[in-house]
Parts: sequence; C-alpha cells; structure tokens
Amino acid sequence: MRHCRIPAILLLIATAGTGLVPTGDARAYAQAKKSAPARKPAAKKPAPKKATAKPAPSEPEATPATRAVAVQIREQAGGKVKGFYADRGFWPIWAASGRLGPEADAFVDMVETADLDGLRPNSYGPDALRKAVVTARSGDPVAVAQAELALSRALADYVADVRRPRDTGMTYLDAEVKPRKLKAENVLRAAVLTKSFASYIRDMGWMSPHYLRLRTLLATPGLSPDDRARLRINLDRARLLPGAWTRHIVVDAASARLYFYQGGKQVGTMRVVVGTPQTQTPMLAGMVRYAILNPYWNVPTDLVQKKIAPKVLAGRPLTAMGFEALSDWSENATRLDPKAIDWHAVAAGQQEVRVRQLPGPANSMGRVKFMFPNELGIYLHDTNEKALMKKPARHFSNGCVRLEDAPTLGKWLLGKPITTVAKKPEQAAPLPQAVPVYLTYFTATAAPKGVAFLPDVYGRDTRG
Repeated sequence: MRHCRIPAILLLIATAGTGLVPTGDARAYAQAKKSAPARKPAAKKPAPKKATAKPAPSEPEATPATRAVAVQIREQAGGKVKGFYADRGFWPIWAASGRLGPEADAFVDMVETADLDGLRPNSYGPDALRKAVVTARSGDPVAVAQAELALSRALADYVADVRRPRDTGMTYLDAEVKPRKLKAENVLRAAVLTKSFASYIRDMGWMSPHYLRLRTLLATPGLSPDDRARLRINLDRARLLPGAWTRHIVVDAASARLYFYQGGKQVGTMRVVVGTPQTQTPMLAGMVRYAILNPYWNVPTDLVQKKIAPKVLAGRPLTAMGFEALSDWSENATRLDPKAIDWHAVAAGQQEVRVRQLPGPANSMGRVKFMFPNELGIYLHDTNEKALMKKPARHFSNGCVRLEDAPTLGKWLLGKPITTVAKKPEQAAPLPQAVPVYLTYFTATAAPKGVAFLPDVYGRDTRG
C-alpha cells in the first residue's frame, strides 16, 4: 500500500551533482597562485606596488621546513597517494608548518579504537604509525615526510572502510546517494577542502555527526551485550550518512526529528510527524529535486473508504468538504460527479475511487511539499495540524514526513522564501541544486548513566 500518493507530474528538472566527494584542492590552488608569475604592468603606467601574498585561511605561510618536507615527500611518495601529492606540488597536509600537528596523534588514537567501527585496528598499523609520529617530532624532514605519507595512506584506508555500507534495509532512489568505493585521492582531497584539517580529523568529519555520537556511546564502559548489539545496529544506519560538509537532510523517524547540514555543521533542526507503526516511514535515501507549492493531497484509498465515504453517506457534500473525485491516477484524469459514485461500495471496500483535497488553509499538505520522487509516494510536507508537533511521540502520519517549519526548510532548499503565484494549484519550483535526503531510524541516545534507547516503535532493532 502506498503511504502518500502523488499526482503524476511531468517535470524536466536537471539533476545536479551533490558534491559528496570534493574533487578540487583549495590548498594546492593557493600554492599555485602564490608561485604564478606576476603580470607585467601596462605600458606608460607606473608599476603597481608589489603586494604581499596572503595565504588561504587554512594555509600557513611556506617555511624552509615545509619546503624541505615537500622535497622529501616528492622523493618518497608512491602508490595510491602519489597522485594526490603530485597534484598539490607535494605540499604536506599533516605537517603544513613543517612539523606534525596534534591531529596526527588524534588520528592514531582513533585507529587504535577501530574496533568500535567494526574494524580491526591492526589493519591500519597503529603501532608503526605511532612510532613514525614520535620519530617525526625530531623535525628531520625525512622522518616527517615518512610519517606524513604513512598517515595519509592509513587515513585513506580507514575512511574507505568506515564508510563501507552494511545492509540496514536502506533503499537508494538515486545514483547520487548510492554508496561507492572511495579512492584514496578523493578521501584526501575532501579532507583538505575543509576550513580546518585538524578539526576534520579530530571530529571525524568524513562521517555524520550521528555516527560520531553513536560511536562515542559505543565506547561507554559496562554495556550489556544486548545494548552493545543494538548500538551497532544504530551505528550501521549512521554509517550510510554523509559528513556535515555535504549539504543534506536527515529525518530520524525514531525521534521524529529532522536535521539539515551544510559547511561542516548542523544548520537547522525541527520536529516532524512520521508514520504510525502500521504505516511506517520507510528508510529511503534520495535527492530532493523540486517543491510543489499549493499542493493537492491525494487521499490514500483506505482513508477514502474509512473517513471520506462515511461522511458523504451521512449527507456531507464532497465539494463542501474541500475534496474532488477523479477518474483515475493519471495526469489527464477527469473530474467525476460525486453523485454518480457508489459511495456504499466505496465504504464497503468493494470499489476504489481517487479523491484529492483541494489546495487551501485546510489542506493536509499545507502550503508546500518537497519531492524526492519514489514509487512509495513519500515526501516532506507542510501541515495544518501544528498541535501534533507538541506531542513527545509523533508517529501519526500515513508514512510521509510532516514538517514543523516548512518555510525555514524551504528557504534553505530554494535559496529564497517560499512564494506562490496567486492560488494556482501544484506550482512546481525546481531547486537550484538537488539536495540529498536520508530517512533513517536511530533509537540510541545519551543518558545520565550512559546509554538509553527510545521505544522501537517500528520494531527495526529486533530484526536488525
């Protein structure tokens, strides 16, 4: 059974990429810019004063020590990281000042606890990494370069392994959100495109904040085997989410909350209403591509049978209630005369009829719905039932996600406030860039005594 049916709308919408794996290198560009030859001044004009080159915000000034390390990286680099370093003139990322920063130790600490990720720490040689980092503290360019390259190789392997998906029941709607094997150069380029490489390493910036939170909970001492197993189920769901540097939306159906991320941080959150245990909000990953302003609401057939038909039989006109009946589910469906419909057969479940609610203040979709096309007819939408947002448990919908603050999310998605043209129904508004959305399910949460679990309303933790 479909949870929320949608009308068939033919839209030609460009499918912009999501930028899940950055392909540029800001630091390499900054270095190239510094070394580029200056333009000659125009004839018969005084030469401009020579400006002092300024580094990029996260790029320290080049020093003799850094240059010496870069020379050694050129000599030693090979294998899967060589292309990355060659593209940036062999400039270091762990030793950008000529010496290793504290992020090197933080990363070794992380791989030593890779068992929390369901991985084997020895796969990344933490003892050898630790020894290389200690040796590099002498400042010897050869030792620093050796540690630099060892850390980068381990980072590329570790990130690729941590991000490798497990089977959690997630359905991928679009190619842009399907997990793919990460190449070493893409892992490293993504790391240096952030504002702070040190923070990226320390905060595990290649993973979702939800993953880092759950990983921290998994390290809580004294967990029972059952709690540990349940936490791992939650962790594997979080493993599928991108890091906060990717612009995206997360809907957690267990807590009935929505989060959106951009630029390395959470930029918004709100309450939502999600599906009941009988009409669950599924685990989906797709691309929000457009909004529909002044939407219709296509009433699910079971609600037509149980809610609409009895009211019509009791004497309430269909049109007076703000609904209309249509011949079928196609785009070219024609309106039906409600008097010509056998409402007794509809109420008895012997006949189906398409009924939709007209746009307006009473419409269950509110002013807008945000579409990530899927066969289940699931989407994010405004709501006129704001009182439900105040309830601590918010599992009342037919599967779709009702938003506490649709205008705020709409402004973030569209880059401008939501506006409509008069009262015209079903106005399509393509997003400037498609945005990934992940509908997931997290029951584990922090508690004063360590770890607590929300009610498993969908029964997903017990079946994995």
